[in-house]
Amino acid sequence: MSAIVVVSGNPRAGSRTSTLAEAVGTALGGIWQVVEVGALGPGLLTAGDEATAAALSAVRGAELLVVATPTYKGSYTGILKVLLDQLPANALAGKRAVPVVVAGVQPQADVAAALLAQLLGELGATVLPSLAVTEGDLGDSAALAEKYAAGSHSAG
Repeated sequence: MSAIVVVSGNPRAGSRTSTLAEAVGTALGGIWQVVEVGALGPGLLTAGDEATAAALSAVRGAELLVVATPTYKGSYTGILKVLLDQLPANALAGKRAVPVVVAGVQPQADVAAALLAQLLGELGATVLPSLAVTEGDLGDSAALAEKYAAGSHSAG
């Protein structure tokens, strides 16, 4: 089993975005750790914060990252960007990453997924195809995740 780390950039822990991301991680082989960026709170902006350091360590230790975000103002969330900005250049080299994006409408989801994929690629990750869905499709996250994993997007 790969070391799969799920990073949820939703400001609210336990969100539907987090649920979908965890379902994707499970479908791709099992989750090693979940990082709820919203749960880091003000520590995300505090130098030396232990919880943030642990989150960044988990990200660096992953073989496969499932990075999820709702769409905010046409892109990924600011708190997700704040976390990822703390990684040095090429910190994700040798890692695979799956962008998972939730939005109100599909065109918005597709644009935000492309932006998140670009960010992950900038950090050196090998970016796998994105899973970009609308809020209306979130009724069965497990089915969405299984369909994604069964496609050519396998973590294999």
